[in-house]
Amino acid sequence: MSVTVRVPAKVNVQLAVGAARADGFHDLANVFLAVGLYDEVTVTPADELRVTCEGPGSDQVPLDRTNLAARAAELLAARYGIAPDVHIHIAKDIPVAGGMAGGSADGAGALVACDALWGTQASCGELLDICAELGSDVPFSLVGGAALGTGRGEKLEPLEVGGAFHWVFAVADGGLSTPAVYREFDRLTPVAPDPEASPALLDALRTGDVAGLAASMVNDLQPAALSLFPSLKDTLAAGTAAGALAALVSGSGPTTAFLARDADSAREVADALLASGTCRAARVADSPAQGAVLV
Repeated sequence: MSVTVRVPAKVNVQLAVGAARADGFHDLANVFLAVGLYDEVTVTPADELRVTCEGPGSDQVPLDRTNLAARAAELLAARYGIAPDVHIHIAKDIPVAGGMAGGSADGAGALVACDALWGTQASCGELLDICAELGSDVPFSLVGGAALGTGRGEKLEPLEVGGAFHWVFAVADGGLSTPAVYREFDRLTPVAPDPEASPALLDALRTGDVAGLAASMVNDLQPAALSLFPSLKDTLAAGTAAGALAALVSGSGPTTAFLARDADSAREVADALLASGTCRAARVADSPAQGAVLV
């Protein structure tokens, strides 16, 4: 018997970052939107816990106990006094090390899959607690849709979305370390204001106003990501020149996100980005997308 869970990528349409806290994390106002690029996580009973991976960028995915999918299995098993003896297979389609929460998605997917495989029947609250222990983005990977994340991003408030938004994601040739981007943010921003969600952005999401969303999107980590990966400026410029309504670095990068007026425009922007030679791949996706779900 095996169980497969599909789990989406995310884009941060607003990432407001406060000063570093005593625990090393930063307070955030993080507006998450799940997008239709997915990993699939399959768990099967095994003699011991092991992880395998296939798909684009799979050679960069750790297959040891540092993988969030493996940690998710261990934490759920420990809560219920069982051995985490499963084979976890990850089929990647979310860009790896791209600021789109692919690793977090795999953690959430493995958690839901193991819960179903083992029949632990953990409550949503228990699953969210484990997700928060795994990482700041993992709770949102579980629930999907749209949400405002506060604290270090793990405290979620669901948000209403009034329509579909069309995106292009340009995959960079190379990766960025999230901790390194935050360190650069601290260097560039010695005094960071308290993070707050933008009322205009939340209203644009609620009403499905693509122009309003484009006008209010912002990522406080973008200057740090561009400082460490300057060629992303060329990618952002190419997408904007091709007709994207807005362009920003996705999360800690180096994937860049482009909001398009409609599905046809998104395909045109993707074609232009590929032709520009400023990215390795360009992916089209819609939002919002459903969170982790059994398939």
